[in-house]
Formats: sequence, C-alpha cells, structure tokens
Amino acid sequence: MEPAAARARLLLRAVAWLFSLLALVVMASNKHGHGGAQDFDNYPEYTYCLGISIIAVLYTTAQVTRDVHRLSWGRDVIAGRKAAAVVDFAGDQVVAYLLMSALSAAAPVTDYMRQAADNLFTDSAAAAISMAFLAFLAAGLSALVSGYNLAMEVLV
Repeated sequence: MEPAAARARLLLRAVAWLFSLLALVVMASNKHGHGGAQDFDNYPEYTYCLGISIIAVLYTTAQVTRDVHRLSWGRDVIAGRKAAAVVDFAGDQVVAYLLMSALSAAAPVTDYMRQAADNLFTDSAAAAISMAFLAFLAAGLSALVSGYNLAMEVLV
C-alpha cells in the first residue's frame, strides 16, 4: 500500500475510533430519569446503538494498533498481503454498515420523543446518534481506501 493511503486510512480509523468512543460514552451516560422513562436502558434501539458503538470501538482499536504496527515495522500482523487487504475491506464495510444500522434504528425514536418533550435525555440521545453518524462517515471512507488497496493487491 502506498504510504499516503496507509496514513490516510490510519487517520480515518482514528477518527472513527474517536467518534465511536464518544457515541458510546454519551449513550451509556444517558440516564436522566433515575430509572424512569428517561433511561437509555428502557429503549432497545438505544441499547443496540450502544452495543454497535462498543463493537466499533473494539474493531477500530485493533485496526489502529495494526496500522501503527504496519507503518512502524514495515510488516503486517496478518501474514498474507491479500488476506490482510480482504480483512481490512470486509471489516471496514461491516463496521460502517453496523454503525449506519444503529443510528438509523435510534434516530426515529429520538425524533418521536422530541415531539413530546425536548429535554436533556433527547439531546443526549441526538448527540450520541450524531457521533455514530460521524463514525460511520469515517469508517465508510476508510472502507473506500481499503477497497482501493484490495483492488491494487488483486492487480499485482
């Protein structure tokens, strides 16, 4: 992989990690009703968004660590270059689609609740959904770079 593309993918994955972590923290701390209706645990859409954020944080942590190792040492943790390119592309695609799925599940619930009451609970949910969307954008762009790398590996 070209050094510029490798650095771009590392940057995009770091951004995806940051926004996934923010989505996770904001959603997990969205408990403003003392066990009542304004607790994210009471809404399966929000717990799904939290779960996907956890998966995204774990995946991007592993990939950022792998990218740093690859850039520092000049070799990958995964043995074959084509296998590594497939893992990168497939993983980035899956995480991007999961993030989009999570935020699209949580957004209608937040919109519906905001029609009745616009308060700290709905604002926190909207912030977590926004962070998940930004993580999706970064993961999607990383998937584009990984797709380019996969195409170059197949052609070589």
